[in-house]
Amino acid sequence: MTNAVVFAYHNVGVRCLSVLLAHGVKIPLVVTHEDDPRENLWFGSVRRLAELNHIPVVMPENPNSTELAERIAALKPDFVFSFYYRFMLKAALLGIPRRGALNLHGSLLPKYRGRVPVNWAIIHGEHETGASLHYMEVKPDAGDLVDQQAVPILPDDTAFEVFSKVTVAAELVLNRSLPALIDGNAPRIPLDLKSGSYFGRRGPQDGRIDWRQPALAVHNLIRAVAPPYPGAFSVCDGKPLRILRSHYAVEAARHGQAVLYVEEGRCYADCGDHRRLEVVILELDGAAMDAARLAEHHGNHPLSLGD
Repeated sequence: MTNAVVFAYHNVGVRCLSVLLAHGVKIPLVVTHEDDPRENLWFGSVRRLAELNHIPVVMPENPNSTELAERIAALKPDFVFSFYYRFMLKAALLGIPRRGALNLHGSLLPKYRGRVPVNWAIIHGEHETGASLHYMEVKPDAGDLVDQQAVPILPDDTAFEVFSKVTVAAELVLNRSLPALIDGNAPRIPLDLKSGSYFGRRGPQDGRIDWRQPALAVHNLIRAVAPPYPGAFSVCDGKPLRILRSHYAVEAARHGQAVLYVEEGRCYADCGDHRRLEVVILELDGAAMDAARLAEHHGNHPLSLGD
């Protein structure tokens, strides 16, 4: 029987662990993370799924410790899998499995290697992304590709919606690749890293809107950081503003500067390319607003945007 040690977290971790179990892979150990109480935990629990299936679980602060490497080596795994586990695995761990260590990454490698690939793809206005199953090397997201599955990014899709598609793509890729991996005849396609891209992590502060940007770029940022992520933010007439959903159509701005205003029952923001963006969901000074409420509280005159 094929056995594998699994490093996993988040929804991709839950679904891919489920695929391994469905294929009868023996899993003697799952390595996951302690949930951070400061984080918005909107995703499934790998720990609960493992415990439901009577699989031992560890949640080390340092997954590359000598103690954990020795424990995993003693299990003599055929494979090590990493499914949205948040730490890099170093050479000592990658060299343990007899038949290889593989990772499931949320982009169409070699594009968008690195952190939060779904969010970065939306920010850059991509029309598709996907999930890639590849062998792990010490260099991140650089090992040979086994298989990948593309999914569309529609014009108003938020990161949450795209990530849901990527989760399904990850499940599909692993499900169809696993028999060949077990049989030892899965493809290994070298990645041309020069044709790809690498991006780092993002924080809440990266959601600040620069109204000098074109309307489409502002729209892409808003949907890339929309809830359950922290959201895009700015200042409106000196008050904190969060824009949580927007809609972009090629429409000319009505004013010569960055302003928020109501027109014919809809709320708009004029941007740096003299085009406007419809603001669908917003919070102003901590209060949820729609176009009617904004007009009621502030009239129909434009409100200045930005610091």
